[in-house]
Amino acid sequence: MHDIYNPWHGCKKISEGCQNCYMYYLDQKRNQDGHYIYKTQNFNYLIARDKNGDYKIKSGEVIRVCMTSDFFLEEADQWRKEVWQMISQRRDVIFYILTKRPERIKECLPDDWDEGYDHVILNVTCENQRQADIRIPILLDIPAKHKGIMCAPLIGAIDVTKYLKQGQIEQIFVGGENYGGCRPCHHEWVESLFYQAKKQDIKFCFIETGTYYIKDNKRYHIPSKKQQASLAFKSKMQHIGKPTVYHLIQENTLFEQETYQPHYRQHCLNCGSRLICDGCSDCGRCQESIILKEQMDQVDHFSFLYSIKWK
Repeated sequence: MHDIYNPWHGCKKISEGCQNCYMYYLDQKRNQDGHYIYKTQNFNYLIARDKNGDYKIKSGEVIRVCMTSDFFLEEADQWRKEVWQMISQRRDVIFYILTKRPERIKECLPDDWDEGYDHVILNVTCENQRQADIRIPILLDIPAKHKGIMCAPLIGAIDVTKYLKQGQIEQIFVGGENYGGCRPCHHEWVESLFYQAKKQDIKFCFIETGTYYIKDNKRYHIPSKKQQASLAFKSKMQHIGKPTVYHLIQENTLFEQETYQPHYRQHCLNCGSRLICDGCSDCGRCQESIILKEQMDQVDHFSFLYSIKWK
């Protein structure tokens, strides 16, 4: 996917949410070992240029970092400084960093971090109440311009009200579990988090139900991720909330950097990730007609949950 950057691959399981990790499952299907941690061939993707000399990642894109590992993994200490340098260079791009290791964040920040990079949002995974109570206080104590919470896989009820009241958390994303194991996600868990976020006017996105979803004491088996995303959208548990403002800086180079113009396809209209999606990657495999962003904006405010101000 065009919006994912994996500078290294592989990880070490550390908590309940790791039990049925999708990365391990998918690696096993490829006869690979998810415990093996290595630097990827895509390491320099953030500053890679096309044949015209323009960055492959356009200004204004949102890039999710380390989705097949953990950015603050100890085994990746030897590579992280170089990645920070590339992130610092690309201050025209928004970076979403997610971790289960918030206790390592402070010691792994770049020297010029100060109160945080204005184009980076730090997020912690909170799969249940125990991990929420461990990880969120650590996140709140870290200097950063933008902070968020990912409750996926959601495997238990969570109350984060006291943390949201501090005003630092800007977004909450929620999703059920898939692949090996597939512990069920309960509707009331998602609904509770939705109302907690809505009360504080914090962005909330219910991405997908997971393979097993329990609602009104009925257990539903939903193996299709596309159907999971559609059902999450139909639940209406989405809240735009207060806008997140990122101050981005375009690099002054000899090359004219094109500003990213996202667009979408027909199935995007009913997707649970529609509020946070960075648009189609144009892989060419889908023949559905493109839906312009202007059209999406007219349908229940299909627009990004952030605002960009250029410096």
